[in-house]
Amino acid sequence: MSDVTRVKNGRPVHHWRRDLVELAALFTAVAVADAVANLIGHGPDGPALLTASAAVLIATAGFHTWWSRRHGHAPPRTDTGAPAPAGATGTTGPETGAEGDADGATTLWRMRTTVKDEPGSLAALCTALAGRRVDILSLQTHPLPEGTVDEFLLRSPGSLTASELTREVARGGGAGTWIERADAHDLVDAPTRILALAARTALDAAELPLALRQLLGRCTIRSLPATAAGAAAPTGASGRADGTLEDTVMRLRAPEGGVITVERPYLPFTPTEFARARALVELDTLLGPRVPRSHDVLTLPEGDAITVRRAGTDDVEAARAMHERCSQRTLGLRYHGPVKDADRYLNHLLSPRFGRTLAAQTASGRVVGLGHLLWDGDETEVALLVEDEWQRRGVGGELLARLVAMAVEAGCESVYAVTQASNTGMVAAMRGLDLPLDYQIEEGTLVVTARLDTARPPAAPHPAHDGQTAERATRD
Repeated sequence: MSDVTRVKNGRPVHHWRRDLVELAALFTAVAVADAVANLIGHGPDGPALLTASAAVLIATAGFHTWWSRRHGHAPPRTDTGAPAPAGATGTTGPETGAEGDADGATTLWRMRTTVKDEPGSLAALCTALAGRRVDILSLQTHPLPEGTVDEFLLRSPGSLTASELTREVARGGGAGTWIERADAHDLVDAPTRILALAARTALDAAELPLALRQLLGRCTIRSLPATAAGAAAPTGASGRADGTLEDTVMRLRAPEGGVITVERPYLPFTPTEFARARALVELDTLLGPRVPRSHDVLTLPEGDAITVRRAGTDDVEAARAMHERCSQRTLGLRYHGPVKDADRYLNHLLSPRFGRTLAAQTASGRVVGLGHLLWDGDETEVALLVEDEWQRRGVGGELLARLVAMAVEAGCESVYAVTQASNTGMVAAMRGLDLPLDYQIEEGTLVVTARLDTARPPAAPHPAHDGQTAERATRD
């Protein structure tokens, strides 16, 4: 009998009519089989007929099995784009499908193009991409009044160039196409990436410029104080951070009252991108100033112990006290201007809005060194100041190695230091990174640039998590 039942209102319902029909069919089949067996088996050639019938059935079953294995029922690979099974043959050309060229090489691309806001426009574009064996990994749409901006993550055969891909998109109806190489990090879907950026911003106020850059791609981000920004971006009635969008420039009200400008000259911002950026700034405003309170305890070669930690605007008074203990020459090499103006830079340097600062302090809590990683538009500057008494003892090199490690983690391609040729300590610290360096004289100062895209700095631990310490000896 059949075991098939249907559930209704939580109780099984038995199909008794179906069971009765199946039982009748079973008895009928037994009766027919018995009649055929009696008719053939009692005849003069009965055993021979039964043996021949069995042989025919076995041969038929064997032929069916052989035919099924030789001619599978799956659609051909060219219809589905699925990889061929191991050992399969019969390809019709040098291409192996969307997975890549004959050698398996593929390229990831981020592409943005504008299509008409009418039925079939996106389908025509996808058809053009499929004609070149381009696989669409993800797609985001940004509606605009005059059309729709579609943002793709593509995987193409390695031999397909950016110009060829752009021409195919134009044939498919795309206009204003922008394209650049992508990497494995772009494979993360947009909601997950945005949530991760929000989490990083929530933990550290210095992450906001980096989060905006990763959210919007290659762009220049500058923070202007309220006095320098002139007319600040408008604020909504709710008091939340608001801003303005002007084609390739967006202006957002910074939490401290200034303005954050984001500029991307090669590609206009969409309202969706503007809304995402504004949401990150609003989150930063609601959380207020915050700096991770973590530290490492280091033992210098002479045996003295110092603590390296993140610093913020709460350390302005301690930094001023260090200025008073520094010589005029030390301050002049660091700030490249009138020494009396050095204290004026501290609020800017220690603000997490403009970068990250590391402080080196003694067991008594006295700050003896400061290292700054400053976001300068789309570039990154490093700067050091070590109290005279603590110079040539490895403090500056330790701070610089950690700042460069932070820059690498933030995805910076290079860092530069502005100093003077007579500042042998800073030049030696940059050389100690064991990275490719470029030297350039600009307006009487020496600019030393360390390239981070071709090498990685020596391992330098970040300050430990809150409440944790780590001991290690610094190199002189």
